[in-house]
Amino acid sequence: MTRIILFAAALAISSTAFAHDVITTKVTWSREISREVFKHCASCHHDGGAAFSLMTYEEARPWAVAIKEEVLSRRMPPWGAVKGFGSFQNDKGLTQGDLEIVSDWVVGGAPEGDPALLPKPPVFPTAVAPAKPSGTELVLDGTLTLQNEAKFTGVFPKSLPKAASVQVIAVHPDGTVQPIIWLYDFHPKFAHEYTFASPLELPAGTRIEMSPANVGSIALLNAAGAGPVISARTRVR
Repeated sequence: MTRIILFAAALAISSTAFAHDVITTKVTWSREISREVFKHCASCHHDGGAAFSLMTYEEARPWAVAIKEEVLSRRMPPWGAVKGFGSFQNDKGLTQGDLEIVSDWVVGGAPEGDPALLPKPPVFPTAVAPAKPSGTELVLDGTLTLQNEAKFTGVFPKSLPKAASVQVIAVHPDGTVQPIIWLYDFHPKFAHEYTFASPLELPAGTRIEMSPANVGSIALLNAAGAGPVISARTRVR
């Protein structure tokens, strides 16, 4: 809630920024920006959603400067992990190309464009309770070594304090280092499962490290049918 309030305050400050701006960009709300908003922002920012609506040009344009600042700082959308450190199929973070499109639109005067080019607005399902991670959890709060080969489907921030930042890596028996996830500036309100782009398969003898240690815990989620994972130091649930 605090983050949304601060974002709203920043938006209010910039609400009159574009009254007489000169248009210097070909990027428009109708063709590019609406698609970015519908894909990355609208699940929260719609009428009846968790935050104020940004579904139309009239609603979004006054807040253009603040939107740019929030996305460039990667505070919004609240993905919560550093991009490029691990690969996830449910990654809602903006790509560098996305960031450049938003920035070009704002700097260039935030034009509307041709409304005929607008995409169909997304349909929002009835609110349901967030699904709990399924399968066996391998809870990690420091370093452990796998005694059996293992396959994991994702990661869940099990118990981390607000604003915590932790890196998790896998060190294979041959010394190869594989990034798993880097959670940054964690906010419990936005906690969710990070589903790997493909199952993470690790051989026996792999050392899994969370750094810094003892600031909380994360859970590696077992693939269905993988069975329990036995390690040198772990809590299997």
